[in-house]
Amino acid sequence: MSLNGKVILVTGAGQGIGRGIALRLAKEGADLALADVKADKLDSVRKEVEALGRKATTVVADVSKRDEVYAAIDHAEKQLGGFDVMVNNAGIAQVKPIADVTPEDMDLIFRINVDGVLWGIQAASQKFKDRGQKGKIINACSIAGHDGFAMLGVYSATKFAVRALTQAAAKEYASAGITVNAYCPGIVGTDMWVEIDERFSEITGTPKGETYKKYVEGIALGRAQTPEDVAALVAFLAGADSDYITGQSILTDGGIVYR
Repeated sequence: MSLNGKVILVTGAGQGIGRGIALRLAKEGADLALADVKADKLDSVRKEVEALGRKATTVVADVSKRDEVYAAIDHAEKQLGGFDVMVNNAGIAQVKPIADVTPEDMDLIFRINVDGVLWGIQAASQKFKDRGQKGKIINACSIAGHDGFAMLGVYSATKFAVRALTQAAAKEYASAGITVNAYCPGIVGTDMWVEIDERFSEITGTPKGETYKKYVEGIALGRAQTPEDVAALVAFLAGADSDYITGQSILTDGGIVYR
C-alpha cells in the first residue's frame, strides 16, 4: 500500500484516533492537513508527521461550521499543492438516558457528528470536481452506527445517520469517480472512552473502569482496540486497493458487532 504524494485532510487530528490516522497515513507516504478545534494539540502532531519525512500543515476548524470546513480544505490545497482524500474523523460522544436528553444535547451532538460529516462530504466533493479529479471521502462511524447502545441512544442515532449519508453520497458521487466509505470502531482506549466510562459511572453507580472493562471483555479478539487498529482500515480506504469499494461502513471492532 502506498499513498505517496497524496494530500489528505484529517479532522479531529489533534489526539486519539485522529492522531493515529494521521501518523499511519504519513507512514504510507501522504502529506497531511491536520484540523481540530484544539489548536494546542495540533502542533505536536504536525511535528510527528514531519519527523516521518512528510509535509504537514495545521488549521483550526470547528466541523459544525460549514464555512470552516470549506476553508480547511482550501487551506490544505494551497499549503500542500493538492487534495486527494478527506477523512471526516471529528466527533463527540454522549452518555445519557434517553429520558434525560435535552434539545441542547441533540443540537450539539448532531451539529458535530452529522452536520460535520455532511459539510466534509460537500466540501471535499466540490473540491475534487473543481480540480477535475477523482477522490476519496472517509467518514467516522461506529459500532453504534450498526447497533443502538443503551445510554448512548443519541450518539447511536448520529452514527446511524453517518451510515445513511455515506450510502447516499456514494450513490450520488460515483459517476464523478468519488468513493465514500466509513470506518466503524469499537472500544478504543482513548480519552473519549475515559469520558464514556466516567459518565456511565455517574449514571449507574458502577465503579470507574468497570464499564470499559465489561465492554473489553466482550471483544472476541480479547483486547481493547488501539488508534492504530482503526488507522490501518482508514489507510486501506485511502489507497488504491479500495478503489472498487464505495458506500460501505466497515466494522473494525475486534469482534463485537457482526454484520
